[in-house]
Amino acid sequence: MSDKKRVLITGGAGFLGSHLCDRFLAEGYHVIAMDNLITGDLSNIEHLFKREDFEFHHHDVSKFVFVPGKLDYILHFASPASPIDYLKIPIQTLKVGSLGTHNLLGLARVKGARMLIASTSEVYGDPEVHPQVETYFGNVNPVGPRGCYDEAKRFQEAITMAYHTHHGLETRIIRIFNTYGPACASTMAACCRPSSRKPCAVRT
Repeated sequence: MSDKKRVLITGGAGFLGSHLCDRFLAEGYHVIAMDNLITGDLSNIEHLFKREDFEFHHHDVSKFVFVPGKLDYILHFASPASPIDYLKIPIQTLKVGSLGTHNLLGLARVKGARMLIASTSEVYGDPEVHPQVETYFGNVNPVGPRGCYDEAKRFQEAITMAYHTHHGLETRIIRIFNTYGPACASTMAACCRPSSRKPCAVRT
């Protein structure tokens, strides 16, 4: 077993996940990318396949997750982020935020890994406060069309905090607002095809 630190990045074939794979490899980590490829695309990470310090697991994290060997960090970025995507697959969106997060928190606990989850500005729903601050709890409609995404992310934050307070798991939560860059989600804009490296925006 290499003495390199090992990081699991879920959603590793997606927009943010693929860039994180590049970054952690550049910093000397052994990277394990995991993605079920519902919205991710292998073209974002195919340049990494020949590296000995990179692994790709085609897997849905809403099912039991097993990774052999040590893990130092888990970065949970698996989730549809485009409204066009998650409105088409609302159940899968809810499952990756709930069951997927639960599975990965359990894995982090077993491995003694620090876990970071990618949350979203959508936890504020249709905010009545601008700009939003962390002490604002939002204005969310749980039964509206976007509820599948908003509530999945709100549950994700809640269960992560429960593991932190009840099990003492070392966790981090980040709320990402509009994000721009190459390899973005394919359905956010006409420029965003899975194989495209053109810049565009995704609200995640």
